[in-house]
Amino acid sequence: MSVSSYITGIQHVGIPSIDLDATIAFYKSLGFTQAGLFPNGENRCAFMRLGNLTIETWEGDPTNPTAGAINHISLNTTDVDRAFAAAKEQGLHLVNDEVQSIPSFWDHGIRFFNILGPNQETIEFCQILD
Repeated sequence: MSVSSYITGIQHVGIPSIDLDATIAFYKSLGFTQAGLFPNGENRCAFMRLGNLTIETWEGDPTNPTAGAINHISLNTTDVDRAFAAAKEQGLHLVNDEVQSIPSFWDHGIRFFNILGPNQETIEFCQILD
């Protein structure tokens, strides 16, 4: 089965932040609401939402303050393990050797993996755990 069988749409766009509090305030000024603020090791990660668009922004990683600064796009994945197996079978350029997890995000954590597109863009396949 193709990895596309496990994708339901875009989940979020990932943008690293120089100053997370200022970034949150900026997106709030545009009408976004803060859907979540989570610890991620020593750092924090915020999810800002406006309609069906969610932006993940976080502190602690280098930023690229030029055009093209988006870090990744994330696709909502119904079964990350099956999607990972399908991506391997399709020969997609996997960034991760196995499915990753962040237990502090949302109520029960997330599981995800990343691939590289033809322009070296990172595409994340993410499942929010129930």
